[in-house]
Amino acid sequence: MTKSPDELGIELRRKMFGAAGAEQQIEKASDFTQPMQDIVTRICFGEVWQRPGLGTRERSMITLAMLAALGKEPELKVHVRGAIANGVTKEEIREILIHSFLYCGIPAMVGGLRAAESVLGDLGVE
Repeated sequence: MTKSPDELGIELRRKMFGAAGAEQQIEKASDFTQPMQDIVTRICFGEVWQRPGLGTRERSMITLAMLAALGKEPELKVHVRGAIANGVTKEEIREILIHSFLYCGIPAMVGGLRAAESVLGDLGVE
């Protein structure tokens, strides 16, 4: 039996972000934000993150680079947790963010490194 995108999405969110990033986000959603949670679960994590061609590890690495490029440090922090869960190492995270300065600028690298260091410290990743 094939799982639905909703089922695949919640499973991946749970693996990457734990209950706080999966069920609790959905349960805490207001009527106003519920459609966003549905889109994130079904489309982002249930469809796009499930596509063949790239694994979740590679997708996490690409996501970190794009979030650094966009200067989206709050989302970058969330995805550092997911990247660790998907097997990306602390050293790889550092190198992705250092590499980002070549194409995104020093402020993006600095902000990304600070955000990642904060989360890695919280996770106890040495």
